[in-house]
Amino acid sequence: MLSVSNNEGVRLYIVPVRIERDTMLAKNIETAFDRAGQRITRPRRLIAEHLAELGSRGTDFSIDDLWQDLRRQDPHFGRATLYRSIEVLVNQGLLDRIVYADGTHRYHVCHDTTHYHPTCVQCRRFVEVDLDVSMEQFASACHQTDFSLEGLALTLFGRCAQCRNEPSPSTQPVTLPSEEMREDAPQRKGTHE
Repeated sequence: MLSVSNNEGVRLYIVPVRIERDTMLAKNIETAFDRAGQRITRPRRLIAEHLAELGSRGTDFSIDDLWQDLRRQDPHFGRATLYRSIEVLVNQGLLDRIVYADGTHRYHVCHDTTHYHPTCVQCRRFVEVDLDVSMEQFASACHQTDFSLEGLALTLFGRCAQCRNEPSPSTQPVTLPSEEMREDAPQRKGTHE
């Protein structure tokens, strides 16, 4: 909290909004743990605080990134606790699991319940977008196929503007060695001893 005085000597108190949002998100995460029957232990409190900070910055993360960060605060921090906690938060809608085309994934703190992620297949950058896709459309698809809808994950894959402007490794021209440099090239008289 920051206090300043104005010209009339009145003391004004300024509370940084980011800290309030971080605290509120950390409390929401702790509430999610409690609803899942997980005690609010020191490790889970550290997870909540760290995720709140990541959420306020809009930073995505892998479980390994998060585990390494948490181990700097607590060298004995257990990986299993982290995995169980992340699963709880994904299942309760507080974290998004972004699955890439190659099967790897990262996580992102949710700020609302309905959004989708265009994801770059080259640099792995993703952004949140609001789309007007109704749950009725998904429910109808499930009804047509005799499925009961239990969850939803929709990720759009493509290339971001920056990556489209850079040649990708697969589209760069391949330069073959000249015939003289190739090992399997026929030998010419006088060129090699």
